[in-house]
Amino acid sequence: MSYVAVSALSHPGLLRGRNEDSLVVGPWTLCATVTENPQSLVFPLGTPLVVAVADGLGGHPGGDVASALAAHRLASIGPTLSSEDAVRDALNACNRALYRAAGGTGSELATMGTTVAGVVVQPDSLLTFNVGDSRVFASSRDGLRQVSVDDSPPLEPGERTTFLVTQCLGGTPGYRSISPHVTAASLSPGDRYLICTDGLTDPVTPDEIDAVMREHDDGRAAFELWKAAIAAGGPDNITLAVVRIGDE
Repeated sequence: MSYVAVSALSHPGLLRGRNEDSLVVGPWTLCATVTENPQSLVFPLGTPLVVAVADGLGGHPGGDVASALAAHRLASIGPTLSSEDAVRDALNACNRALYRAAGGTGSELATMGTTVAGVVVQPDSLLTFNVGDSRVFASSRDGLRQVSVDDSPPLEPGERTTFLVTQCLGGTPGYRSISPHVTAASLSPGDRYLICTDGLTDPVTPDEIDAVMREHDDGRAAFELWKAAIAAGGPDNITLAVVRIGDE
Protein backbone atom coordinates (compact mmCIF):
# COMPACT_ATOMS: atom_id res chain seq x y z
CA MET A 1 0.00 0.00 0.00
CA SER A 2 1.30 3.47 -0.86
CA TYR A 3 1.69 5.94 2.00
CA VAL A 4 2.92 9.41 2.92
CA ALA A 5 5.52 9.69 5.69
CA VAL A 6 5.97 13.12 7.28
CA SER A 7 8.62 14.11 9.83
CA ALA A 8 8.33 17.62 11.21
CA LEU A 9 9.44 19.95 13.97
CA SER A 10 9.04 23.57 15.05
CA HIS A 11 11.44 25.47 17.30
CA PRO A 12 11.92 29.15 18.26
CA GLY A 13 15.66 29.16 17.47
CA LEU A 14 18.23 30.81 19.72
CA LEU A 15 17.44 34.52 19.44
CA ARG A 16 13.64 34.88 19.31
CA GLY A 17 11.66 35.15 22.51
CA ARG A 18 8.82 33.01 21.18
CA ASN A 19 7.88 30.84 18.25
CA GLU A 20 5.54 32.57 15.77
CA ASP A 21 5.63 29.71 13.25
CA SER A 22 2.87 27.18 12.76
CA LEU A 23 2.77 23.79 11.08
CA VAL A 24 0.00 21.63 9.63
CA VAL A 25 0.23 17.95 8.71
CA GLY A 26 -3.18 16.66 7.67
CA PRO A 27 -5.55 17.27 10.61
CA TRP A 28 -2.61 17.79 12.99
CA THR A 29 -1.26 21.27 13.83
CA LEU A 30 1.60 22.71 15.86
CA CYS A 31 1.33 26.41 16.72
CA ALA A 32 3.80 28.43 18.84
CA THR A 33 5.35 25.14 19.95
CA VAL A 34 8.85 23.89 20.82
CA THR A 35 9.78 20.46 19.44
CA GLU A 36 13.48 19.58 19.36
CA ASN A 37 12.67 16.01 18.33
CA PRO A 38 10.85 15.46 15.02
CA GLN A 39 7.28 14.25 15.13
CA SER A 40 6.73 11.47 12.57
CA LEU A 41 3.34 10.62 11.09
CA VAL A 42 2.28 8.17 8.37
CA PHE A 43 -0.87 8.48 6.25
CA PRO A 44 -2.34 6.26 3.53
CA LEU A 45 -2.02 7.77 0.07
CA GLY A 46 -5.54 8.69 -1.02
CA THR A 47 -7.52 11.60 0.42
CA PRO A 48 -5.71 14.90 -0.26
CA LEU A 49 -3.17 15.49 2.50
CA VAL A 50 -1.92 19.02 3.20
CA VAL A 51 1.50 19.62 4.76
CA ALA A 52 2.39 23.27 5.26
CA VAL A 53 4.31 25.82 7.31
CA ALA A 54 3.24 29.37 8.16
CA ASP A 55 5.69 32.02 9.38
CA GLY A 56 4.15 34.93 11.30
CA LEU A 57 5.59 38.27 10.20
CA GLY A 58 8.37 39.45 12.49
CA GLY A 59 8.09 43.03 13.70
CA HIS A 60 4.29 42.94 13.40
CA PRO A 61 2.01 42.25 16.37
CA GLY A 62 0.14 38.96 16.33
CA GLY A 63 2.43 36.96 14.05
CA ASP A 64 1.68 33.83 16.06
CA VAL A 65 -2.06 34.51 15.80
CA ALA A 66 -1.84 34.93 12.02
CA SER A 67 0.19 31.79 11.40
CA ALA A 68 -2.04 29.71 13.67
CA LEU A 69 -5.17 30.95 11.90
CA ALA A 70 -3.74 29.92 8.52
CA ALA A 71 -2.63 26.52 9.84
CA HIS A 72 -5.98 25.70 11.46
CA ARG A 73 -7.94 26.68 8.34
CA LEU A 74 -5.73 24.62 6.05
CA ALA A 75 -5.98 21.64 8.40
CA SER A 76 -9.78 21.87 8.43
CA ILE A 77 -10.21 22.07 4.64
CA GLY A 78 -7.19 20.01 3.57
CA PRO A 79 -9.18 16.94 2.41
CA THR A 80 -11.12 19.13 -0.06
CA LEU A 81 -8.02 20.51 -1.80
CA SER A 82 -8.26 18.37 -4.92
CA SER A 83 -7.20 20.89 -7.60
CA GLU A 84 -5.02 23.94 -8.21
CA ASP A 85 -8.09 26.16 -8.18
CA ALA A 86 -9.22 24.70 -4.86
CA VAL A 87 -5.84 25.52 -3.31
CA ARG A 88 -5.93 29.09 -4.67
CA ASP A 89 -9.46 29.53 -3.33
CA ALA A 90 -8.38 28.20 0.07
CA LEU A 91 -5.43 30.60 0.31
CA ASN A 92 -7.59 33.55 -0.71
CA ALA A 93 -10.13 32.50 1.92
CA CYS A 94 -7.32 32.36 4.53
CA ASN A 95 -6.27 35.86 3.52
CA ARG A 96 -9.79 37.25 3.90
CA ALA A 97 -10.26 35.46 7.24
CA LEU A 98 -7.01 36.89 8.53
CA TYR A 99 -8.04 40.44 7.66
CA ARG A 100 -11.37 39.92 9.39
CA ALA A 101 -9.61 38.63 12.50
CA ALA A 102 -7.13 41.53 12.40
CA GLY A 103 -9.94 44.03 12.93
CA GLY A 104 -8.76 46.78 10.55
CA THR A 105 -7.18 50.17 11.19
CA GLY A 106 -6.95 50.99 14.89
CA SER A 107 -6.91 47.39 16.01
CA GLU A 108 -3.92 46.11 17.95
CA LEU A 109 -3.60 43.29 15.40
CA ALA A 110 -4.28 45.41 12.30
CA THR A 111 -1.02 44.49 10.54
CA MET A 112 -0.63 40.88 11.63
CA GLY A 113 0.37 38.65 8.76
CA THR A 114 2.00 35.37 7.79
CA THR A 115 3.71 33.61 4.94
CA VAL A 116 2.58 30.11 3.99
CA ALA A 117 4.07 27.30 1.92
CA GLY A 118 3.23 23.65 1.50
CA VAL A 119 2.10 20.71 -0.56
CA VAL A 120 -1.10 18.78 -1.09
CA VAL A 121 -0.35 15.09 -1.69
CA GLN A 122 -2.84 13.25 -3.90
CA PRO A 123 -2.80 9.62 -5.14
CA ASP A 124 -0.80 10.36 -8.30
CA SER A 125 0.07 14.05 -8.14
CA LEU A 126 1.35 16.76 -5.84
CA LEU A 127 0.25 20.39 -5.62
CA THR A 128 2.85 22.90 -4.39
CA PHE A 129 1.76 26.30 -3.07
CA ASN A 130 3.15 29.37 -1.37
CA VAL A 131 2.56 33.03 -0.55
CA GLY A 132 5.66 34.79 0.79
CA ASP A 133 9.17 33.44 1.27
CA SER A 134 8.63 30.15 3.07
CA ARG A 135 9.81 27.43 0.71
CA VAL A 136 9.15 24.01 -0.79
CA PHE A 137 12.02 21.92 -2.19
CA ALA A 138 12.04 18.66 -4.13
CA SER A 139 14.91 16.39 -3.10
CA SER A 140 16.20 13.69 -5.44
CA ARG A 141 19.41 11.99 -6.62
CA ASP A 142 19.86 14.98 -8.91
CA GLY A 143 19.96 17.32 -5.91
CA LEU A 144 17.77 19.90 -4.23
CA ARG A 145 15.37 21.92 -6.40
CA GLN A 146 13.20 24.79 -5.15
CA VAL A 147 9.64 24.40 -6.45
CA SER A 148 8.06 27.33 -4.60
CA VAL A 149 8.43 30.94 -5.75
CA ASP A 150 9.89 33.51 -3.34
CA ASP A 151 7.80 36.65 -2.96
CA SER A 152 10.84 38.81 -2.22
CA PRO A 153 12.40 41.91 -3.79
CA PRO A 154 15.57 41.44 -5.88
CA LEU A 155 18.68 40.87 -3.78
CA GLU A 156 21.33 43.54 -3.58
CA PRO A 157 24.87 42.61 -4.69
CA GLY A 158 26.42 40.34 -2.07
CA GLU A 159 23.09 39.51 -0.41
CA ARG A 160 21.98 35.88 -0.10
CA THR A 161 18.71 36.55 1.70
CA THR A 162 16.33 39.37 2.52
CA PHE A 163 13.83 39.85 5.34
CA LEU A 164 11.34 41.63 3.06
CA VAL A 165 8.38 40.01 1.32
CA THR A 166 6.33 41.40 -1.54
CA GLN A 167 3.16 39.54 -0.57
CA CYS A 168 1.83 37.53 2.35
CA LEU A 169 -1.46 36.71 4.04
CA GLY A 170 -2.57 39.88 5.81
CA GLY A 171 0.18 42.23 6.91
CA THR A 172 -1.42 45.61 6.09
CA PRO A 173 -4.08 47.72 7.85
CA GLY A 174 -6.33 47.60 4.78
CA TYR A 175 -7.26 44.52 2.74
CA ARG A 176 -4.79 43.50 0.05
CA SER A 177 -5.49 40.65 -2.37
CA ILE A 178 -2.91 37.95 -3.06
CA SER A 179 -1.77 35.93 -6.08
CA PRO A 180 -0.85 32.49 -4.70
CA HIS A 181 1.78 30.42 -6.46
CA VAL A 182 0.31 26.96 -7.15
CA THR A 183 1.81 24.26 -9.39
CA ALA A 184 1.08 20.59 -10.05
CA ALA A 185 3.54 17.73 -10.60
CA SER A 186 3.34 13.97 -11.03
CA LEU A 187 4.08 11.80 -8.01
CA SER A 188 6.01 8.53 -7.65
CA PRO A 189 7.12 6.32 -4.76
CA GLY A 190 10.42 7.55 -3.37
CA ASP A 191 9.73 11.23 -4.06
CA ARG A 192 10.78 13.52 -1.17
CA TYR A 193 9.96 17.13 -0.39
CA LEU A 194 11.16 19.63 2.20
CA ILE A 195 8.83 22.40 3.39
CA CYS A 196 10.33 25.06 5.62
CA THR A 197 10.31 28.61 6.94
CA ASP A 198 13.22 30.99 6.38
CA GLY A 199 14.52 30.15 9.84
CA LEU A 200 16.17 27.24 8.03
CA THR A 201 17.00 28.74 4.64
CA ASP A 202 18.42 32.06 5.85
CA PRO A 203 21.26 30.62 7.98
CA VAL A 204 21.76 27.31 6.11
CA THR A 205 22.86 27.30 2.46
CA PRO A 206 21.14 25.22 -0.24
CA ASP A 207 24.27 23.08 -0.59
CA GLU A 208 24.23 22.29 3.13
CA ILE A 209 20.53 21.42 3.00
CA ASP A 210 21.13 19.22 -0.04
CA ALA A 211 23.95 17.36 1.72
CA VAL A 212 21.72 16.59 4.72
CA MET A 213 18.84 15.43 2.52
CA ARG A 214 21.17 13.15 0.54
CA GLU A 215 22.63 11.55 3.66
CA HIS A 216 19.54 11.14 5.84
CA ASP A 217 15.90 10.08 5.55
CA ASP A 218 12.76 11.26 7.28
CA GLY A 219 13.11 12.12 10.96
CA ARG A 220 16.90 12.05 10.98
CA ALA A 221 16.97 14.52 8.07
CA ALA A 222 14.56 16.84 9.89
CA PHE A 223 16.68 16.66 13.06
CA GLU A 224 19.97 17.29 11.24
CA LEU A 225 18.49 20.28 9.37
CA TRP A 226 17.35 21.77 12.68
CA LYS A 227 20.82 21.15 14.14
CA ALA A 228 22.41 22.93 11.16
CA ALA A 229 20.20 25.98 11.67
CA ILE A 230 21.02 26.05 15.39
CA ALA A 231 24.74 25.64 14.68
CA ALA A 232 24.49 28.62 12.29
CA GLY A 233 23.19 30.79 15.12
CA GLY A 234 19.46 29.95 15.10
CA PRO A 235 18.54 33.58 14.31
CA ASP A 236 14.84 32.91 13.66
CA ASN A 237 12.06 30.43 14.33
CA ILE A 238 12.75 27.11 12.58
CA THR A 239 9.87 25.03 11.25
CA LEU A 240 10.23 22.25 8.70
CA ALA A 241 8.67 19.07 7.40
CA VAL A 242 10.21 16.26 5.35
CA VAL A 243 7.64 14.48 3.19
CA ARG A 244 8.33 11.08 1.60
CA ILE A 245 6.13 8.97 -0.66
CA GLY A 246 6.48 5.28 0.20
CA ASP A 247 5.22 2.04 -1.31
CA GLU A 248 5.12 -1.13 0.77
